[in-house]
Amino acid sequence: MKFGEVPVAEAEGAILAHSLKLGTTALKKARVLSRTDIELIAASGLSRIVVARLEAGDVGEDEAARRVATAAAGPEIEAAGPFTGRANLFAKTRGLLVFDRERLDRLNLVDETVTLGTLPPFATVEPKQMVATVKIIPFAAPEAAVAHCIEAAASDGPLLRVAPFVPRSVGLVQTRLPGLKESILDKTRQVTEGRLAALGCRLVFEERCGHATGELASTIRDALGQGIDILLIHGASAILDRRDVIPAAIIAAGGSIDHFGMPVDPGNLLLLGHVAERVVLGLPGCARSPKVNGFDWVLERLVAGLPVGSAEIMRMGCGGLLAEIPSRPLPRAEAKPAEQRPAAKPAGPRIGALLLAAGQSRRMGGPNKLLAEVDGAPMVAYVARRLLASRARPIIAVLGNQADAVDAALGKLPVERVRNPEFAGGLSTSLKRGIAALPPDLEGALICLGDMPLISGRHIDRLIAAFNPLEGRAIIVPTRRGKRGNPVLWSKRFFPEMAELAGDVGAKHLIGEHAELVAEVEMEDDAILVDIDTPEALAALRERKKPIVEAAC
Repeated sequence: MKFGEVPVAEAEGAILAHSLKLGTTALKKARVLSRTDIELIAASGLSRIVVARLEAGDVGEDEAARRVATAAAGPEIEAAGPFTGRANLFAKTRGLLVFDRERLDRLNLVDETVTLGTLPPFATVEPKQMVATVKIIPFAAPEAAVAHCIEAAASDGPLLRVAPFVPRSVGLVQTRLPGLKESILDKTRQVTEGRLAALGCRLVFEERCGHATGELASTIRDALGQGIDILLIHGASAILDRRDVIPAAIIAAGGSIDHFGMPVDPGNLLLLGHVAERVVLGLPGCARSPKVNGFDWVLERLVAGLPVGSAEIMRMGCGGLLAEIPSRPLPRAEAKPAEQRPAAKPAGPRIGALLLAAGQSRRMGGPNKLLAEVDGAPMVAYVARRLLASRARPIIAVLGNQADAVDAALGKLPVERVRNPEFAGGLSTSLKRGIAALPPDLEGALICLGDMPLISGRHIDRLIAAFNPLEGRAIIVPTRRGKRGNPVLWSKRFFPEMAELAGDVGAKHLIGEHAELVAEVEMEDDAILVDIDTPEALAALRERKKPIVEAAC
């Protein structure tokens, strides 16, 4: 790839290296310069600009990112469309992110132009959560480097996958010693039930017995007769040796001990065993608390159907220091650490969506177009379902005209609703109501129109993938063959200005005022340009039922 400063007259067809603000017009970096662009730049007085040109053997940044992301995405992972050399990968289900660290390193060691970053291995992920990102550093990568990265990502199967959590039936045995309060055992059961419920599992059996080998062995045999998948044992006293009461009882019940101890703190004293091919866990005392500990790491893998044996447990030391406990004989720090909570899961930017559904449908000649049937559902519900197929959350519908009827049309869809009693005052009044209802922790929001039923979750997610205010992409506008459409994604920095609008106007003028922060995303179809304002448009839409079905997410 060639990169450097050239005369403006020789820059047509090249890639603009740095954004330019030319009066009221902004040319974003990575733009392929047209003849019109060159004339505009020359008219501004610039004689030389920095550009890049691809050469034979180069792969453009978006295509390179797409190829690598597609190769790396395995079961239950979806690769989003690339933008500015970045392709994000998202989980499709709840479970654990699984990958081979050595293969990831091998990919990243191929060439500095191609990078793949992930969440930690075995991280718990949610549907639509970002789990990895491919970023091509310059405007292009060498074809050979891309090919080697694809080989690293795809050999022996895709590099990344999500192991889904599968509901398991779990039993619990708790032992007693004199002086141990039943209330502690009751609380332990509650904590255990909560921990299991978070993984989609249920506690189907609980028994309590004395802390003695013979009595516990008998109870273990009875528990396994309940048809459970996993048996948990909370001892009245901690396990201190492989010959202690709990491991001895497992062996007496016909089982075996696979491993004792783990390099995770809290959680060091965990015991793994089997009886009749069922997993039996002797739990450390910290498992009575809801705080994250080594037991959680083992339980999550078991529920996800991943192998857990001696080798797997012994490899959990990296990141295994989960909490510091200064009350021990050798305190690790002088200050008492704050209460430990699970780390927040990075899921990409948190983006909401406003569904504007308060209009009066004047051009329809009377009926409320949002209640018109589209493919068997009221239009507003049809649009809402398609928004729900995206990564945007929450979806907030702003109701006004015939609010009760529109509310009823939305039914039980998980869409929040706010009412705009001033809807007759125009679009700006609905924007104000919607902006005020957005959660304060959102990074941005899409402004969606209730009369655009061809918009799909794919369109929405492409806009979200392009959003990055830190890189100058704070307003994301969809285009089709150069024509701008809707919905538009806005950074939260613009919410105060949008809340000050008046009359029957939207925020379109802000796009022109902040041209340097606008990023256009070209779409593959004209859905972003189609709104239903007239009876003729509605009739034409109904003729397009087959395309609507094909576009649905």
